Amino acid sequence: MSFSCSIDKYTDFFQRIDFLCTFVRMRTNTSKSGIGENILYFLVWTMALLVPILNSQMMSEDHINLVNILIVWSKLAPYIMIFAVNNYLLAPRLLWQRRYVSYALASLAMLVAIFYPLDYYYDTLQLLPYYAKDIYIVHGRASFTDLSWEWNVLLGLLMMGANCSIKLIFKSIHDEQKMIELERQSLQAEMDYLKYQINPHFFMNTLNNIHALIDIDSEVAKSSVIELSKMMRYVLYDSEKTHTNLWQEVQFVENYISLMRIRYMSDVDVRVEVQKPLPTNAKVPPLLIIVFVENAFKHGVSYDSPSFVHINLWCDNDNAICQVRNSRHKGHKVEKGGIGLENVRKRLELLFGDNYKLDIDDSRESEYIVKLSIPMTYDKVYSNR
Repeated sequence: MSFSCSIDKYTDFFQRIDFLCTFVRMRTNTSKSGIGENILYFLVWTMALLVPILNSQMMSEDHINLVNILIVWSKLAPYIMIFAVNNYLLAPRLLWQRRYVSYALASLAMLVAIFYPLDYYYDTLQLLPYYAKDIYIVHGRASFTDLSWEWNVLLGLLMMGANCSIKLIFKSIHDEQKMIELERQSLQAEMDYLKYQINPHFFMNTLNNIHALIDIDSEVAKSSVIELSKMMRYVLYDSEKTHTNLWQEVQFVENYISLMRIRYMSDVDVRVEVQKPLPTNAKVPPLLIIVFVENAFKHGVSYDSPSFVHINLWCDNDNAICQVRNSRHKGHKVEKGGIGLENVRKRLELLFGDNYKLDIDDSRESEYIVKLSIPMTYDKVYSNR
């Protein structure tokens, strides 16, 4: 019981830390690279401030000499101030705005304004009476640097250069992350546009099918409307996701084929073979398979001669494979550049790049074969159908 309570306490602690980091990012509007940059600066300056303390311990002193530590910190203070002004004021407002001359002049003026008076101050200490020089001796003994102000200015310039180099590295990382995000949003927008073009195309064809059913059997047409409403729910809601369950996509195709069976009755040889069982946690992009099934019924069915549509769906390793075979008729030209097929080609390229396979065999006179193989993704948690 106590062990469980301890686990709960640690879990709650890390959740609070995660919430705090998220809150800081939201309030400061800072990217991950910006947070990483600030953490790096914090660690560097913290280590610099800890050096005199660690040095005192390494010298095997009985106790830490607080005076010497404060003196070293006072020597570091100008550099910390220079870093802060350069990092948060000069670099963002001048250097990143390509005002290079202004940045150089402002940096040089700041360094001279800081180190020249300090150099004058330490020179003044040397003119004090002998009994007052103990202060200077202590300063000199623990001094961070005994260089002249000119050398301190040069050291300050080197530190500012290192600061700008680090900022430039993190800025390039941030720009690269931003570019990747923009490309991702652009691809997502293009895929959504292509998908929304398919939806009206699909509904138009299906409504035409139901319109034909009304003249054949009104009762069957009513039940078809109910089936269509289920399909519309899938198209309007489930297809909004980037990926959907494979079994749901297959079920959607089967519902569409059921409508086609009702429309064509026994005039068309419709066969559907689906691997059973399908992986319950496998996912594929929605509304890809239906395009090829639609085209099969659109171009493979004739009222004048025997027609067939044969569909096979199965999984092979980590790929979902769909093969659609339909009859071809003389005088009927298959449209290779239809809206649905053209859009699905673009979606496949955007979604998978070269990691998919689409084979279209139109070399035979009596049949037309399309075979699509796409990679599947998997949920970490298995879902029950």
